[in-house]
Amino acid sequence: MNDIPGTPDTQDSFALLPGAVHSPVILHVPHSSREIPAPVRAGVLLDDTALEDELDHITDAHTAELAAAATEAAGLTPWRFVNRLSRLVVDPERFPDEREEMLAVGMGAVYTRTTHRAPLRPAGADPRPLVDGFFHPYARAMTEAVTGRLAATGRAVIIDIHSYPTARLPYELHGDGPRPPVCLGTDSFHTPPELVALAEKAFAGLGGVGIDSPFSGAYVPLRYYEREPEVIALMVEIRRDTYMKEPGGPVGPGFPRLVSALTTLVDAVDEWTRSGHTLSG
Repeated sequence: MNDIPGTPDTQDSFALLPGAVHSPVILHVPHSSREIPAPVRAGVLLDDTALEDELDHITDAHTAELAAAATEAAGLTPWRFVNRLSRLVVDPERFPDEREEMLAVGMGAVYTRTTHRAPLRPAGADPRPLVDGFFHPYARAMTEAVTGRLAATGRAVIIDIHSYPTARLPYELHGDGPRPPVCLGTDSFHTPPELVALAEKAFAGLGGVGIDSPFSGAYVPLRYYEREPEVIALMVEIRRDTYMKEPGGPVGPGFPRLVSALTTLVDAVDEWTRSGHTLSG
């Protein structure tokens, strides 16, 4: 049961969409939704117009459609884990405690500030009901999904799909560096160089690939974080002007090329893992 009366059941907050039993790949889509349950909306200070504007800036628009299209085109169907709620409810990729550096700008697991650093929730608002009601169930389900891929294939490869704006937003802590068409976020423990090389090759035709700028890191469930090298992770950040009208508009002519590139990466990862090699070696 949820700890917030009137919110959706936990299973409505996210979806694990099964893929092929022998696929190690999980396409993780955490920030594609604009959905905010009414009881959560009541705790947000923004009026409707300001909230829609904030959602335009903070949502990784069309990334769920991207993952779905690549899934359909892939030779071996990957698994998908999709957040059905906006990251303004909770951000499942933040640390839920003081380890999270984005707390400095009011963007821990529960955001208190907007992308432009305006107040989003009242000062002193208790984040625990949202963390207990949404963050922890999401984390448990994603952990179970990874555990399932490890049991079935010996490894789990999380490809974390995001987008980012062409121009730096005020909340970005490390936005001074390059903003390439595709940014690959890596983790020193969970992202082997072989996976980076596969991604660089897959996305090479999109105008340029950078590493860890303007965003870095890759999502791994905390149970496995820095503990299990066969949980492999890569964040793929796509600059929005390459495939859509910013800040929250429709897809553009670059979208099919992006689908093709992500499909190429999924197929390359499957081929690598089925060849008998390990990405963590």
